[in-house]
This record gives sequence, structure tokens and C-alpha cells, in this order.
Amino acid sequence: MESTEHPTEADPLRREDGAETAPSASEQRENTKNVGVPKRTHWRTAIFFLSLFICLTIVFAFSFILPCPVRAQYLKTWNRTFSEAATYDFLAVEHASSDQMVDILFVLKNTEGANNMSCASAGLSSPCLFFIGVDGTDGETLWERPLEAEFHWAQCGQQEEPEKNWHCLVAHSHNLTAIDKYTGKIVWQQPQPTGLQSSLPFLTVPDLDGDKDSDVLLVASDSTQTQLVLLSGKTGVQIGFPVVLDFTDTASHLLHRTKDGSYYVLLQKDTGVYGLALWRIAAKARLNVELKKDKHLEKNASDSAPLIPIFEFDGVSALRTKKTGDPSDMLVVTSSGVVLIDGNKLQSRWRFNTSAVVSELSFGHFNKDEILDIVVEDNLGNNTKRVVILDGKSGGVLWEVDLLAVANSPRPGSVYTTKSISVFMFWGLMPSNSNNSESFVGKRRSYMLLPHYPKILLECSNVMEHIIAFKATLMELGRHAAYILLTGPQVEGANGTVVLTKRKLKEDVPSSNVLRIGSVDEFNEAIKEAFNRLRFSGQ
Repeated sequence: MESTEHPTEADPLRREDGAETAPSASEQRENTKNVGVPKRTHWRTAIFFLSLFICLTIVFAFSFILPCPVRAQYLKTWNRTFSEAATYDFLAVEHASSDQMVDILFVLKNTEGANNMSCASAGLSSPCLFFIGVDGTDGETLWERPLEAEFHWAQCGQQEEPEKNWHCLVAHSHNLTAIDKYTGKIVWQQPQPTGLQSSLPFLTVPDLDGDKDSDVLLVASDSTQTQLVLLSGKTGVQIGFPVVLDFTDTASHLLHRTKDGSYYVLLQKDTGVYGLALWRIAAKARLNVELKKDKHLEKNASDSAPLIPIFEFDGVSALRTKKTGDPSDMLVVTSSGVVLIDGNKLQSRWRFNTSAVVSELSFGHFNKDEILDIVVEDNLGNNTKRVVILDGKSGGVLWEVDLLAVANSPRPGSVYTTKSISVFMFWGLMPSNSNNSESFVGKRRSYMLLPHYPKILLECSNVMEHIIAFKATLMELGRHAAYILLTGPQVEGANGTVVLTKRKLKEDVPSSNVLRIGSVDEFNEAIKEAFNRLRFSGQ
């Protein structure tokens, strides 16, 4: 064994003579550096755990301490019944409360309202009108506003440009009343302009009086003239002077916006559709306001002849604008067809021939080109109608079916889904369910169509009462769709039992009959399951 007196590898600092050597300066610096490393490591560890503790505290605070928003617990179906009351063809679906679900607005005529508020307590003669907001979740009354009878028309918001969140405007007795749809309070009330009894809903137009609120345009027509009156959207006070046109029997009107931002009021009569520039209306009303002018359309107008012929055809019965594709395009219904007009070039894009359109046009997405398709109900005679879905881009037929034209069948409706298509809903009776023209009286059915199964219809018979108003709608984004029904006496405005009903669309699926209008291999259960798996979306 080696003697302990000799240096070894385990004792490198000992010299051969037994004396220990001192470390060099560089070694001393390295040793000093290594002494401080453990201290810094401890600080880094402490900072890491402190940051982790703070993050976990924040997570737990948001998860358990702060309350989460409560989603409205809706009823799948509900109804409200009003005895000895009258109602009208007005049904608006709007946000009137703070939750995420839309609510329903309608008009009732009675001696008492939904919350036992009487006409007498409001200082009105009985019976009077009640403009009522109903919660979409459970059908409870949100608010009600008593108004003087009689009812002429009502409109909430403006479906087209320029503003969608406007108040509700009610024409009743000799008054115009603007109502806040969130509270039911009267924003303003003004008497109808002198000499004007407007039977057509209003148009909202861009701010013309400088108060930063959209304004109102009223149109009234008789056999001698058409009168246009501008009102302040903030106060209801008349703006400028009335504009009188040598234009008779106006059946309907729309506000049309061109691609460059120019506004035109479209006036429809049975001989065609004519446009009047908003800047000309403002000038005739003696308002000093700058509005854009469309160079192309103004080539066809002058100061002596301000009306621009948009579409001239004997037998025009309806006028609509398209909401997707080119928003300036217009749909015109004539006695012999449906025509899509290019709103900029004033030329026909396409035409679909019909015998006689029996209901107002409806829209939905049958294919996935993101352009709204058009639902047309064409009268074929012999108590039969053809339900046709037209391609919004080309006017070609995408789908069709023949139904018996049962009386009191509402216009079709649709609800958009997350699959970029719509579920369509329409009314009538399948010919196979009736042997003769007498047996289908009172046997009206509702039908649902899913474009994924074009040879399948779901048939449901759940409403036998007289339908005054109907609307299929999305109630809450991503949750559910429903249809709203307002039923009552056969004569609008007559006393009887009035019922307002909301029913979830999918509630009709289990009890529906699966009708095959072509060769289909799928089982009934699989088809119903496809309807039940649908998720609905805003368009």
C-alpha cells in the first residue's frame, strides 16, 4: 500500500515534498463565483412559486368568486290567451329586454291590458289599444302601453337601410306615437300631419335636420295625389314643407340605396315602379342638406320630371329589395312573373314566369352560395298552389312541390342554420291527404323542408285556429329557433279569443309525419334525427 506521506490524485494540492500549494488567482475567482450560485437559484425558485400562486389566485377568483352571467331558462312552448279582445296583423320580433333572447311585440284592443291596466286609468275611452312587449323566454309581459284607438299600422325598426334599431312607431287614431321598445315609454307623440292619413308604414331616412338621429318619411296617396312628409326622428316634429306629387294610388314604397350611397324612394303602383331621389325630396321640402346624387340614375330625371321609371309593367303587385348579393337589386312581382332588377343599371337580371303569386315573397338559403333564394307560391288553379324555391342568383328552380291552397295559410318562413342553409316552413295540404275539394276544409298543415333532404317533408298539424300573423325566427343565437303565432277571430279587429303562441321548431319533429315526395333510402328515425341535430345561426 502507498504511504500517506506521498501525494495522491485525491489530494492534488499537496506537493511531492508534502507541502500544500495555494490555489491560483483564477481558481480563487472561479470558487468565489460558484459560492453565489445557490443563493440566486433560491431567489429564482421563490419568484416562480410566487408568480404561480398569483396566477392561481386570479383563476380561482374568476371561477368561483365572481358570478357568471345567468343564461335565460326558456320554455320550449308557451301561450298567452286574451278573452273578448281584438288584434291585428302586426307581429314584431325584437330585443326588448336585457337577456340574449328576442322578445315579441304585438297590439291588443281591449278594455284592460295584460297586467290589469285599464283604459280608464290611462285617461282613454274604452276599449283602447295596448301595445305590448312579451318576454320570449316565458311569455310574461315586459311592459304595455295604452294608446287611443283606432289602429292603422305599426312598425318596429327598419328592415332595410339606414338604421335597424329604431323605435316602434304606431299610427293610431289621429296620432303618431314613437315607443321605446326596451321600456314601453313614449319617446314622442305627434298628431298626424294635416291632410295626411298614411296607410303605409314609415321609412327611416338619413339625418336631415342635423340632430344626429335618423328621420322619418311618411307617404300617403289617394286617387288625386301622393304626399310625402318628413318628420324628425328625435321629436316627431315636421321637417320642412310637405312634398306633393302628381302620382296617384301608391300601393307600397321602399328606400333604395345605390352602390355609391345615393338614396331613392321607390313608389309602386299597378303600372310600374318609379324612383324619386331623396335629395330632390329634401330640396322640395326646402331643406338645406347635402346628399349624394347618382349620375347614372339622374340621366333619366329632370326638375320638370323628377320621377325615374325603374320598371314599367301593367299589373305590378309587389316590390321588395334583396338583402344579400347586390343590396341595390329589387324584386318586382307582376301579374305574370317575378323579376329581379339591377338597381344600378335598371335592367332585368332574370325573370320567372308565374300564373299568379298568392302570398308575399319569402327568403332563405337553399344552396350554399351565400345569396338569398326566393320562395314563391304560385296559384295553379283548382285550389292548388305550387311552392317554388328560386335561385337568388340565376332565377332557376331549385325545388318545388304542389300543395292544396287551404284558406288562411300564412306566408312561408325560414330560419338560417350553422350549415349555411335554412330550414323552410310553409303551409297548405298535401294532395294525397285529401280525396276531394270539400274534405280539406279545416285541414291545414305546416311543412318543414331541410335542403339536405329535398325529397322529404315533415308534416305537422298543430294549429287549427284562424292565424292572423305568423313568423319563424331565431330566438337566441346558437340555442334554438321557434315560430310565433297570433291567432284570433276571422275578421281582423273583431272581438273574440286572441292567443299568442311561441313554439320551439324542433318540438314538432317527434310528432311529425315523414312524407316522401321522391325516392329516399333513409329511415324515418334518421331523418328526424337530422332535424334534431340542427343548430341555428343569425343570417
